[in-house]
Amino acid sequence: MNPERLHVAMLARAVYPLHGFGGLERHVNDLVRWLVRRGVRVTLVTPPATVPGAAIDTPAPEKLTLAFVPYLTFPFAGRRGTTVIDRSTAYPLFGYRAGRAVAALVASGGLQLVHAHGASGLGYARARGRDHLGTVPLVLNPHGLEEFGADGQTLKRLAYRPLQLSVRATARGADRIIATDRSLEDTVVDRLGVPRDRVSVVPNAVDLEEIDRATDPSAAAARRQSLGLGPDDLLLVSAGRLEANKGLDVLVQALSGLRQADPAAGSPLGERWRWVVLGDGPDRQRLEHLLDARGLRSFVVLKGRVDQAELHAWYEAATDRGHDCRRAARQGRARRQRLARAAGRRRRAGQRARRGDGRAAPVGRDGAGEPRDRRARLRVVERDSALARPVRRRADETGGRCPSASAGILK
Repeated sequence: MNPERLHVAMLARAVYPLHGFGGLERHVNDLVRWLVRRGVRVTLVTPPATVPGAAIDTPAPEKLTLAFVPYLTFPFAGRRGTTVIDRSTAYPLFGYRAGRAVAALVASGGLQLVHAHGASGLGYARARGRDHLGTVPLVLNPHGLEEFGADGQTLKRLAYRPLQLSVRATARGADRIIATDRSLEDTVVDRLGVPRDRVSVVPNAVDLEEIDRATDPSAAAARRQSLGLGPDDLLLVSAGRLEANKGLDVLVQALSGLRQADPAAGSPLGERWRWVVLGDGPDRQRLEHLLDARGLRSFVVLKGRVDQAELHAWYEAATDRGHDCRRAARQGRARRQRLARAAGRRRRAGQRARRGDGRAAPVGRDGAGEPRDRRARLRVVERDSALARPVRRRADETGGRCPSASAGILK
């Protein structure tokens, strides 16, 4: 079909910049912008903006229509400790009302596809179930399914039950369900109770053109210099909300094991390395205590929340990116990996340009003829059992799959 003849309804409880930052918010923004750029008409159904003056910047504003559905929640929602209650009460209600609004748009004609994120398509899924011929196909992206990740926490699991039922009901009415990572495919099938042939792996999008505009190589070099690191020293970067299900404690345990791996031979990491953690959240204090207990505090910088320019500068500066291997966070991990790979491609392109012959720059060597390039050290890290052991043990405990140390911790 010609994209310019396609009209898509997009349902999401939040989108950047109308509702601040977040993985869901950024993905919806990037996806909407890309569709509009291709000539697709998009009707975005979402709550009214909570950030004053915020607006979605698109290359073709006439292709984007915003339809606001109020997100009705209780007083003091948004404070610490209220997230689960909000997600299990206000969110399904929003999904029911937003879905009904889209069903009315479909009935009036002109829409060819409905794309829902999480429980935001609940009302439309029910309408689709009642009148399959009179509605258009529904695609569901359930994202990371964090609401199903409270195994072993009875009260939290019970509190999330209404949201779980809402997402499952949306999945039952969907013609296609997206798994945002191959590692999530089994989880989507098991948790949502849908046939495997209705699940497709479609990674969350990143806007490479926007990344190019946001990246400043000189700012990346300055970040390394601020830590006293040279261009060949190892710099790990993690980005995301600091909470238990992100698995940052796994990386702490692995790095600690490497530091103590073989005192005679020396740590595979050496002494000139740093791990920068971007983001904040309820698990920060526990992470700080764990770093102190493991003797890693001098090597780790907790930067807290940063803006987009700062985020991209650190991605550009990084040798490699550290991330979680827990199943509940894999969709966010996949997006962060793609952002990181984009930064890596840009660095390699710069190296080829500096050489002038289109080939990658050679690996540097020290006086003893050994590679200085940290990728060589990372290969040592990958083979080291001190790294692999905690990663695989945590993967077994949480039901996740980390196929190798490099895939689970250093990518």
